[in-house]
Amino acid sequence: MGAPYRSYLYSYPHKTAYRDLHPVRSLKEMWERDQTDYYFLYMHIPFCGARCGFCNLFTLPDRRLDVHEQYIDAMQRQAEQWAPWFKGKTFSRFAIGGGTPTLLAATQLNRLFDIAENTMGLDPMKASISVETSPETVTADRMRVLKDRHVDRISMGVQSFVEEEAAAIYRPQKPRLAEEALETLISYSFPLVNVDLIYGLPKQTVETWIYSLEKAISYAPGEIFIYPLYTRENTIIKPEQMRSAGEDIRLELYHIARQRLEAAGYKQFSMRRFARDTSFDHKTVLPFSCQEEGMAGLGCGARSYTRDVHYASRYGVSAAATRSIIEQYVAAERYDTADYGFILNEAEQKRRFILKALLHREGLILHTYEERFKSNALSDHPDLQTLIRLELAELQEDTLRLTTQGMAYSDAIGDEFISGDVRELMNGYVIR
Repeated sequence: MGAPYRSYLYSYPHKTAYRDLHPVRSLKEMWERDQTDYYFLYMHIPFCGARCGFCNLFTLPDRRLDVHEQYIDAMQRQAEQWAPWFKGKTFSRFAIGGGTPTLLAATQLNRLFDIAENTMGLDPMKASISVETSPETVTADRMRVLKDRHVDRISMGVQSFVEEEAAAIYRPQKPRLAEEALETLISYSFPLVNVDLIYGLPKQTVETWIYSLEKAISYAPGEIFIYPLYTRENTIIKPEQMRSAGEDIRLELYHIARQRLEAAGYKQFSMRRFARDTSFDHKTVLPFSCQEEGMAGLGCGARSYTRDVHYASRYGVSAAATRSIIEQYVAAERYDTADYGFILNEAEQKRRFILKALLHREGLILHTYEERFKSNALSDHPDLQTLIRLELAELQEDTLRLTTQGMAYSDAIGDEFISGDVRELMNGYVIR
């Protein structure tokens, strides 16, 4: 299997494989023929206070309120055009990501929920709602909006509680600010608070990693995500900087975290996600499977999925490219076609289905694959048998799950499953 850290596929196919669509797709026709039971509504806010050294997301450092307001006006227009296609369909998940959504003013945050509920038809008492935040934007007025709008999960990127490590990834964050923000989040009694940490940072040691872990655990958040540091050619921290930094201790740090988190009562649900048992008896949340399609993404940089078409706005990382794409989005009058994305044939749909299931604790349920594709997953993908032979996965009755060692090698396993066509389109895009 080789090195465990090859590429982080948080979605498949990766957006760097998206290309111009010919012919341009009518979104009305696409969504009206879609037969998914429950849908995921996503809003992308592409603004942040500063770009971190590891970030290659579609985001732009811009704090101007008037720019934010114009962007939300465009989202309102987009939602009004999309809403008729989703009439009678149910959203069981709603997330606001970015960027940093809570960089918006409290009144602007409220507008996002108005768009979701009054225009798109979201019922907040039937959907799980998640919002991303950052330590500097955890203020009383913003948190009150999120609490009043029935947000279930708040996710905050801390990355490190060690000032030197935060500075090394160009994150202007004092440890005490992160601690105060966590204290505030906990005081609002959101059903689920998540903390993000990164291992493998420049200047990080085993001792400093354990310090950040213990600090996060001390606040007893319901969820902790641990991410290995990846660098790309288009991030501030370059891959060659990491290669010259000396020994790669990421795998050692991962195992330390897994053992410590499990000892503290967290269950492992993926290579990155560790969570305590959380009760959601405050609302009746409808089901949603990560293997299903049906995600409607509002905003510039948001991706949308139907079963066979994934689409989005153009992709940019540099400030100039990102700003230009946002300006085009804000100036547009119509948002009813898809001209950039990826068409999934049956082979790619199968590959996506397997990846979205196998890399999580629930595992790949073989009969659900057979019901959907009328074929056998183990026959279609002999690599699955290889995982079993290498003891990276185990077959228990009808479910194929990664072993503890397999979880550690999730990124390498995901990389092995990238198809040749997608890899060629990604044009050498490798994250280290």
